[in-house]
Amino acid sequence: MSINQARIARFKEDLAKAFDIQKLVIEDESHLHAGHAGAATGGGHFKVIIVAPQFQGLSRIARHRAVYEALNNHIPTEIHALTISASSPEEQTF
Repeated sequence: MSINQARIARFKEDLAKAFDIQKLVIEDESHLHAGHAGAATGGGHFKVIIVAPQFQGLSRIARHRAVYEALNNHIPTEIHALTISASSPEEQTF
């Protein structure tokens, strides 16, 4: 398992503790930011797509705050930047 695969596994564990996940995709987009100042510190750029009932009725900002809170232990050491798409099951079409 690579370092980034291990990171992503830890991110998934922490998100699963915070949410009743129905869909979760985490993509490492660090390669798109090579040479960026944040890349030099070892923190990666990640994209999170998450569907969970806890997002029902929350604003986009509240959803992002909830995801950041769940991943707080990884910021900024493992996560330098995070793109988030968070929705409730009712909003998601599978």
